[in-house]
Amino acid sequence: METPMPAMPMAGTRVLDIATFIAAPMAAAILGEFGADVIKIEQPGAGDPWRRYGTKSQREDSTLAWLTEARNKRSLTLNLKTSEGAEIFKRLVAEADVVTENFRPGTLEKWGLGYDVLSKINPKIILMRVSGYGQTGPYKTRPGFARIAHAFGGLTHLAGMPDGPPVTPGSTSLGDYMTGMYGAIGILLALKERDKSGQGQEIDLALYESVFRALDELAPAYAATGFVRGREGISTVNACPHGHFKCGDDRWVAIACTSDKMFERLARAMGKAELSSSETYATSAQRLAERDTVEDLVSKWTGSMARDQVIEICVENEVPIGAVNAINEIFDDPHFQTRGNLETINDPEAGQVTIPAVIPRLSRTPGKVMNLGPALGNANKSVLEDLLGFSAEQVLDLKAKGVV
Repeated sequence: METPMPAMPMAGTRVLDIATFIAAPMAAAILGEFGADVIKIEQPGAGDPWRRYGTKSQREDSTLAWLTEARNKRSLTLNLKTSEGAEIFKRLVAEADVVTENFRPGTLEKWGLGYDVLSKINPKIILMRVSGYGQTGPYKTRPGFARIAHAFGGLTHLAGMPDGPPVTPGSTSLGDYMTGMYGAIGILLALKERDKSGQGQEIDLALYESVFRALDELAPAYAATGFVRGREGISTVNACPHGHFKCGDDRWVAIACTSDKMFERLARAMGKAELSSSETYATSAQRLAERDTVEDLVSKWTGSMARDQVIEICVENEVPIGAVNAINEIFDDPHFQTRGNLETINDPEAGQVTIPAVIPRLSRTPGKVMNLGPALGNANKSVLEDLLGFSAEQVLDLKAKGVV
């Protein structure tokens, strides 16, 4: 007799995702990957603007960005600005555990759907709120996106070459994804606390805060010494050699030497073991004082060989090194393949779509991708008729009124 598979960690949890774009929806998506029932509530007709962002897919209403980031959700169209739409939403809240939103502060309250209202309907409801600057403070009504969060939160100032302009790190929506992860953590903490108290609560997240939280020692260092860290390009002021180095085939590697022991191994790998015991380069402080010279020595060494050979020698000598991968190299890399970091899902309309696989890995109750981002309104019938008890005629009437 086969042992039945244990339920997924978030099974039995219902999430109403009324947010758009990435941050708050990312939090909902993480819960959905581990079994939560995530109902994505979208504006009738248009849906989430994220559906139209990025590379078009083979499906009429979706980009590839939507297919991957809205995975494991089902879509309900509902106009929350209408009284009937708001009432339907309230009925859903009564049966839900979590609401995720990312409107400007005050928007839900303007619609009569603030936490004060929702918590009266369902005292156990958890409202996770993401905005550019948070629910309080003098900037709270300003719009925000990841690029703004990177800048305001202090990360953009650090990115780029020392004599060049500040750049967006990686040109991705990093702050959105980071905030989505913090949002998921906040929801899990609130659910855990609810087990004890029986009460829900609000979670207030600003996009810039997740960025600011990831800046190493910047805050304590400035408070203690007044040091304002700036752009450091391909190296860093805290360790040497510690950065990116070009190889002989015009490809790049990242090498990390955060200790004297690591430098000793690198010097040995370079065939210059004497460097690690010299009076000039033996300690981290000495190497930082001679950073240009040290980095030039390493650059000349990496530049004398192809990247794969540099990596092989460093690995043999236990030097922390990694290829600076482009996406095509990620697809070809055996480690990514062995770890299953890329998963290909077959969508009935979009065909085969390759996406980043679910993380983290749980040994007994792993997450999984059950479907890609849903077609607009694909759950209207199941939610309105099966869950809330509307008749088919009532649903048609709501559609005619623009409510769904």
